[in-house]
Amino acid sequence: MRSFLFLVAVCSAACRPHHAANTPPVRAPRDTARVTQRVPAVVRDTALEQRAARLELKVLEQEAQVDELHSRLDDARREVVRAMAKLQSLATRADAASGMAEAEIALQALRTANGNNSPPSPEYGQGSQLMQLATTEFDQQNYAGALYLATEAKNAAAAGRGRVASDDRSATRRGEVPFALPLQLQTTGRANVREGPGAGFKVLFTLENGVPIVAYSYVDQWVRIKDDGDRSGWIHQTLIDRRQ
Repeated sequence: MRSFLFLVAVCSAACRPHHAANTPPVRAPRDTARVTQRVPAVVRDTALEQRAARLELKVLEQEAQVDELHSRLDDARREVVRAMAKLQSLATRADAASGMAEAEIALQALRTANGNNSPPSPEYGQGSQLMQLATTEFDQQNYAGALYLATEAKNAAAAGRGRVASDDRSATRRGEVPFALPLQLQTTGRANVREGPGAGFKVLFTLENGVPIVAYSYVDQWVRIKDDGDRSGWIHQTLIDRRQ
């Protein structure tokens, strides 16, 4: 009987269902490294923009000077050809002497208007060089060449007087830089001409697209100009370019 009970107990233990041990669920490892894409902030370099603007104005100035030199060279060559062809018949000694005297008076007036104690203006220096060349041609009895050079000297003096007159109407601004020669420019769009070099100054008048102007100096990106109506003011550099 005991053997039978033992056998039953053994069978019951063998037939009991096996329960797997409770194991925690397998979790995927968390990715703690987050990749963040940073967009670099756009920082405006005002000093760099102003420097670029000044360089652009310098380029305009130098291009105008180169064009002026080419123009004078071409005119001088044509004058020589005409003088050789007509054998000094283009002008008499008296005509050349009168033209040179007028040029001397114009240069002296420019010197006085600019101030005798002030450094000579670029136009005065240019006119003086032309007068030296005119004197040389006159001494060589090339009266046509002398008259032509004297006329060019008067034109330089007139350009200088225009600059001085513009200076008188508007006091020189801090940081204002004059061009070596007045620049023949035009507007590239509808542009406000202001009382001073800045968007905060009063608008004096407005110019339409393609209006010819003369530029005399600049402060940063603002250029002091005068139009054909003898009105002067300041205009932003982005609204002007060389004449077509």
